[in-house]
Amino acid sequence: MEPKKFAKVWIESWNSHDLEDIMKHYADDIQITTPMLKLAAGIESGSIQGKEEVRAYWEKALTKIPDLHFELIEVTSGIDSVALYYKSVMNKMAVEVMFFNENGLVNKMIAHYTDL
Repeated sequence: MEPKKFAKVWIESWNSHDLEDIMKHYADDIQITTPMLKLAAGIESGSIQGKEEVRAYWEKALTKIPDLHFELIEVTSGIDSVALYYKSVMNKMAVEVMFFNENGLVNKMIAHYTDL
């Protein structure tokens, strides 16, 4: 996994609003932790797990935010992981850390945002 290439394709997937294209980056056991879950879906823990649960949440989010557009600022990499710094929804800046499994799919994602 080449971090900058992954980031470019990931941003393009989200900006396309094509849920199938977005989901191809994620493993079946994906776990996401984001304050957006609490804000948008009322999920107090801020975490959900499993590709179908994540798909359902993102499908609702894409419907609620039809003008969703991410703008990549910077890419950093770690051990089997990347952190993307980007302009997100509601003019918020985001840092999203994604961890990859042995197949190169994201199986854990943690998002941070400026003042939600």
